Parts: sequence; C-alpha cells; structure tokens
Amino acid sequence: MKILVTGTTGYIAKRLALQLLEEGHHLVCCVRDLSRIPDEIEDHTNASFIKVDFLKPEDIELPKDIDAAYYLIHSMATSSNNFESLEKECAVNFKNLVEKTNCNQVLYLSGIVNDDSLSKHLQSRLEVEKTLKSDSYGLTVFRAGIIVGSGSASFEIIRDIVEKLPFMITPRWLNTKTQPLGVRDVLTYLSKALGKKELYNKHYDIFGPEILTYKEMLLQFAEVRELKRYIVTLPVLTPKLSSYWLYFVTSTSFQLASALVDSMKVEVIGKQSDINTIIDIEPMSYKTAVELAFQKIQQNSVISSWKDAVSSGVFKDQLSKHIELPQYGCFKDVRSRDIEDEEFTLNKIWSIGGRNGWYSYNNLWKLRGYMDKVFGGVGLRRGRTHDSYLEPGDPLDFWRVLFADKNEKRLLLFAEMKLPGEAWLEFKIVKDKLYQRAVFRPKGLLGRLYWYTVLPFHAFVFNGMINALVKKV
Repeated sequence: MKILVTGTTGYIAKRLALQLLEEGHHLVCCVRDLSRIPDEIEDHTNASFIKVDFLKPEDIELPKDIDAAYYLIHSMATSSNNFESLEKECAVNFKNLVEKTNCNQVLYLSGIVNDDSLSKHLQSRLEVEKTLKSDSYGLTVFRAGIIVGSGSASFEIIRDIVEKLPFMITPRWLNTKTQPLGVRDVLTYLSKALGKKELYNKHYDIFGPEILTYKEMLLQFAEVRELKRYIVTLPVLTPKLSSYWLYFVTSTSFQLASALVDSMKVEVIGKQSDINTIIDIEPMSYKTAVELAFQKIQQNSVISSWKDAVSSGVFKDQLSKHIELPQYGCFKDVRSRDIEDEEFTLNKIWSIGGRNGWYSYNNLWKLRGYMDKVFGGVGLRRGRTHDSYLEPGDPLDFWRVLFADKNEKRLLLFAEMKLPGEAWLEFKIVKDKLYQRAVFRPKGLLGRLYWYTVLPFHAFVFNGMINALVKKV
C-alpha cells in the first residue's frame, strides 16, 4: 500500500514508519524541514519525502494515489496559548487535502477521553477526532493513555523521578488511576488496523492489562531497576506547585510539566471492546514494557524520543535556515587547534554532552544547567538520545542540533537555555585544524552585560574543551 505518514520526526511516527517499511509498504513521509529526515529511513527505496506544513495549506500538494494516511500530529509540549485552535486548524487543512486524494482510510492516535472533566490537551484531541471525520474516507481512531517505551515522555519522567529520589513527597495526583500501554503494542494496533474495513469510522480505547495509579507505576519501575523507593503523597500541592515539582525533578520543560499535571489529574481508564480480537494482540504488562525499554537503552538503540521535538519557540520556520552563523552584531569566542587524529576528534565531537559530559569543567556546565532550570529553561537533564550519534533536530543538553554532518566535519548547536540573546556553538575541521566558535547575539543592554559577565569563564572552559577534543589521552 502507498501510505501518507504525518509527523514523521515525532516519537510514534518515526517508529511506525520503520515498521511499515519492514512490512513492504511505500511511504510518503511529511516533514516540515527536509533537513530533519530521520537517517534510519532517508535512503530507503520505499520512502519518499515531501515538505509539508499543515498550517500553510496553500503550499501543499499531496500525491493523489495514496491508499491510507496516518495523522500523528500533536502539540503536547507547545508553549502556544492557542494550541487548541492551531491543532484544529491543522486537522481541518489535513482533511481538506486528503479528501482530494484516493485515500480510503485515515488512522489517528488520540487519547482516552472517558472522564467527565478532560484536560485541555485531551479535549483538543477529541476535537481533532471530530474534525477528521469525513464522507470521503474511513476514519479509524485509537485512544491511548500513558505510552511506555524508551524515549517516551512518561517513561523518561518516571525514570528521572525513580532514579534520583529514594524518598519522595509527591502531589496527590499520584493516586490517579491509569492503564499504561507499551509503545510496541501501540505500533501493532496502528499497523495491523491498516486496510481493515471493519474498523472504518470507529474509535477504540487501547490500554494495557493493568489498572495502576501513578504511584504504583513509580514503585513497579523501581522494582524493575532493583531500587527501594518510599513515596508519601500530600493533598496540599496545587497544580502550579505540582508543575514546578515535576519540572525541577525531571528533564521536562515547564510547559510540558504543566500539560502533564493537567492531564494526570484525569482518570484514564479504557472502555472494553473487541479490538484485541480483531487485531489479534495481547498487550504486555507495564513491567514488561519497562524491561523492554531498558533493553533498547542498554543497546544504545533508542529510535525516537519526546525530546526530539523542537520546543524552544525560537524556530518558527525550518532549522536549515539557521545553519549559517550570524556575522554582525555578535560577540565571538573563536579558538583553533591542530589535530593529531581526525577520526578521534570527530568521534569526540559527536559524543559531546549527555553522559559523556563536556570534557572540561563539567561542574561549571552543570551549574549553568541548574541556573537555567531556576529561570525556567530546559537545563542539562534533557541529555541526548544517543551517546555517539547526532542528526539535525536532536536535543543535546540545553542545546539543539542545527547541523551535523561527519562528511563535512561540522557540528552546529543552538542554545535553548534561557538567555538575553541567542547563542551558537560550532565545531568544524578544516585542513587538519579544528575550529571552535561560540557566537552570541545579545538582546539589549542585558545581553551585553551577560556576555562580559561570563567572558572570564570562557578562557578555561572553552580552552579546556577544545584541548580535550584534539588530544588523545
């Protein structure tokens, strides 16, 4: 089948695309930025890519001969105040465009919406579901709750909490009940529903075999990790305080923390149906999903992560438009060193940050991360998806990868930390010499004061970093 996949760089869509290709389908993958095509599928003979922004329908022309389409666009971590209207507009434009094709089925992954008081995000997903209904194609909707898998937001947040806090004083929403579902099962539902006419114009709740509270999920996660954890819940933490608690303890952004707290107050219990019989699936337990996720992590083979979403709010267009360093109105710190071993230096550059650290004065980098958290930034906890692999759009501590090409021997990062200006960090090898450039474009007087305040630290932090990159120890 010829299948249109939206949200190709997203957590679910990236994994689903790989599975559909393995099953022999031809994919037309929609990406907003052609420089962010996932490497795992970029060169696949059955995958083609089109530049698409569903908020700009006048620029879009979809292939007529598609058989089915997956709508996998969400804005959980957006900082926009009008995300509901943006999501609806996006869905309307998608529907209008798909109706002009030969598409027979649209599949949408939504959230379980059985509670009387829905969060804004769950309400928005329900509205999108209603918007996507059409007389031109059959709509199949799967409504999931907490998705558990390597790189998923819920998994990484629970991991942060469990592995960092032996004793926890937590908000009362930890007693909310939910039915977590393994990401592998989610992909099975989505892929096996393809082309099944009995699923047209129907919606199904999909969920794991257990009803657990968030507290029970934390404790079972700790059991898998062989950690002893103690949890006390307090009834006095307001939603805002709960958001701050989640934000400071975990690697999530404050916007996502607020959205999660808003959703976690709602009980997510699925309605029984015959979907498991139709799909022929027996969903795995929560513990099994956690164990499988850690297998992927230990093999350094995490395919996608919630952190891959470009959430800084700085880039309203394509990352590829920002891959040239600005020249005017900027402060610069430029250093260069002769290279002893090019392959060694490239590998160290591509492994920078995350668990590997920044090779010099790591405590100062950590301090800068803590300061960023205090001021509402992403901090260092975000880490990186892979220990030694980078591609455009990847998160890297409080940086975002703009450009990463080993053949061109260049890595360019953009700062997503809270700053009175904009900052870039570039590593580039030219004729056996490494050039390291830190560029800061200040915003007003505060930006200039910031640069001169941190300037004394550059002498040893940046100097130590470039020395470590070129010298084999």
